[in-house]
Amino acid sequence: MQYFIKILVTAIIVVSISELSKRHQTAGAILASLPTTTILALIWLYYDTQDNVRVANLTTEIMLMVVPSLVFFLALPIFLKKDFSFWVSLGASSAITSICYFIFYKVISIFTK
Repeated sequence: MQYFIKILVTAIIVVSISELSKRHQTAGAILASLPTTTILALIWLYYDTQDNVRVANLTTEIMLMVVPSLVFFLALPIFLKKDFSFWVSLGASSAITSICYFIFYKVISIFTK
């Protein structure tokens, strides 16, 4: 039952952002830019484990991974404005972002040893 509630709450938030964006693009962008997924993940992790240290560690790692994720938001509009289809743009932006995650993780690993 708990798993179903997690899925339902998460789905409602994602659909709400999508629907709001149809009517008020800026409001949808503001809501989507909030770390909604992160907040939900932290709530679910804490609820499941009651472990503040695990939540703190996840938060720190998420903060680090925000840097390479920004590449997605740079690449996607560039591809779309160059008249690539939405799906090609989404795939290419995701692939580039994945490569950036890999490179960023390798660089971070060097400094955290």
